Amino acid sequence: MTDFPRIQDTPLSLDALLVGSERDDCGALAIFAGTVRNHHDGRPVTHLVYTAHAALADKMIRGIEQQIARQHGVPVCRVVHRIGALRIGESAILAVVRAPHRAEAFAALRALVDAVKHRVPIWKEEFYTDGTSAFVTGCCIAEDAEDTGAHPHHEHGHGHQHA
Repeated sequence: MTDFPRIQDTPLSLDALLVGSERDDCGALAIFAGTVRNHHDGRPVTHLVYTAHAALADKMIRGIEQQIARQHGVPVCRVVHRIGALRIGESAILAVVRAPHRAEAFAALRALVDAVKHRVPIWKEEFYTDGTSAFVTGCCIAEDAEDTGAHPHHEHGHGHQHA
């Protein structure tokens, strides 16, 4: 199953993402699930809304999958990302990598998630209990942000009041 939409507006399924990924030459399966949490920077979050340029995002994710698979020498590299309104606890992104060994599976998985978070046109808007919201850029887990002391979440502008 390599021809599936990488951008989906329905709940994500790990089982569906794994279909057809089995490999006799791979002893490692690394899985990442990014879920909606109930807080950000000390503020209580009620829900998120993800928006995307779906066609471009899908194309870019496919390219990232191929690039990471090639760079890390892994035969299976897949990602799906959810758009629309998500409740606390729902999966926003699922990623899987199969590799001969765990070291390359973990490295490829981290590179895959980082690349999607940094490069794909997907926007996350957080909604807070006080009725405001804010767009948040890349949920960076890359070491370059940690090394520079940059905060991994940057708000654009000011919060917005919702009725």
